[in-house]
Amino acid sequence: MTTPAKPARRPINPRFSSGPCAKRPGWSPDALGDAFLGRSHRAKEGKARLKLAISKTRALLGLPEGFHVGILPGSDTGAFEAAMWSLLGERGIDVLAWESFGKGWVTDIVKHLKIADVRVLEADYGALPNLAAVDFSRDVVFTWNGTTSGVRVPDGRWIPDDREGLTLVDATSAIFAQPIDWSKADVVTYSWQKVLGGEGAHGMLILSPRAVARLERYTPAWPLPKLFRLTKKGKLDAAIFEGETINTPSMLCVEDYLDALTWAEGVGGLSGLMARANANARVLFDWIDRTPWICNLALVPETRSNTSVCLKVVDADVLALPEAGQAAFVKGIAQRLEAEGAAFDIGSYRDAPAGLRIWTGATVEASDLEALTPWLDWAFAEAKAALRI
Repeated sequence: MTTPAKPARRPINPRFSSGPCAKRPGWSPDALGDAFLGRSHRAKEGKARLKLAISKTRALLGLPEGFHVGILPGSDTGAFEAAMWSLLGERGIDVLAWESFGKGWVTDIVKHLKIADVRVLEADYGALPNLAAVDFSRDVVFTWNGTTSGVRVPDGRWIPDDREGLTLVDATSAIFAQPIDWSKADVVTYSWQKVLGGEGAHGMLILSPRAVARLERYTPAWPLPKLFRLTKKGKLDAAIFEGETINTPSMLCVEDYLDALTWAEGVGGLSGLMARANANARVLFDWIDRTPWICNLALVPETRSNTSVCLKVVDADVLALPEAGQAAFVKGIAQRLEAEGAAFDIGSYRDAPAGLRIWTGATVEASDLEALTPWLDWAFAEAKAALRI
């Protein structure tokens, strides 16, 4: 094959990592000039900043009356662990796993919480489990968007309104980019460093009235670490959901999250964020449609992520290589692009099939993705030429 010429134009921002993700367009450290630093987060002004982050989150997401929003430690992982340790065990559980993080929740539930009545509904990378097989008389645990596989649930219609159990949803790479039907979600968690491009270490926990009722009537059989305790004297610890965090938060990160929320409001709010992610993903989807050597890892179009687009190489010569050779080939593509300053951190997740993963969330510019695609073709051709030496 003829190697294409090296593209003349690079993405202005070549940061396509799936987490931490690109900062919002125009961001600089100057945005953090008003951060509440060197003071206690429990001071009146500190609590006000934390409460503002919660109220702006509630408004941007359009949460229904009665839903609670809290800031927890440990990013999305910490928030989701707190939910599982505090809520699970009252009834049987169906856990859906089709990518790395979903499989991690299975491990925690089965091997660490040691809950006996657990059904695991699994699928390979690129596919969803059979959603029709889920039993909603049980608690249901799943990721809304599989960050490491690029596969999302198509919508919430498969979840009944009259379910008996709770739905626990890890939505970290879906929220602010994909519509979430709040009538279908009892617990939702996410982190600041995904679609809004915030900083790590803090997680958000959203609880429905049904989840609060469970917390107040059910006490788990296992001891709860302090960082996971959401109740006090048998009632929801309401202070957590008013900005009185369990542990000390980074007020610098809080200020950055507030900056991201303000930017989100300025680009059209939730609908504007989703439109940006859709437009970004469309750039890659159109390129995939016209490019024979690559395809989307997600098999069904309706389940393809608009944030973490996962790709696999389908060129016949590459597929003829042993598995280790295929992994090395794809790694070579990513390394070439990084060396050229055209794209950073686009290799697939360590537990996922060898391939590429390109973040297309709202903080990415479509023009940068348009500039990226010729570089992808160039890097593939260079790797293919090297393969034939």
